[in-house]
Amino acid sequence: MTITRMRIERERAGMSRAAVARVAEMNASSVGQIENGRLRPYPSQLARIAAALGWEDEPERLIEDVAGGGWR
Repeated sequence: MTITRMRIERERAGMSRAAVARVAEMNASSVGQIENGRLRPYPSQLARIAAALGWEDEPERLIEDVAGGGWR
């Protein structure tokens, strides 16, 4: 199973997808689709998600796949 770094960071922040969407001023379903790799975000969307999560690295790294297991 593979997950995105975005999911890991969202869960570390203790935020739901809806909370990220609210802070990033986006639709919650879009946030979910981005997190699941079904939607490629615009750079501006990714920047807003990164800001919502407090992510300080390159926003593009949030959509990288991370091997499942051992990440919690």
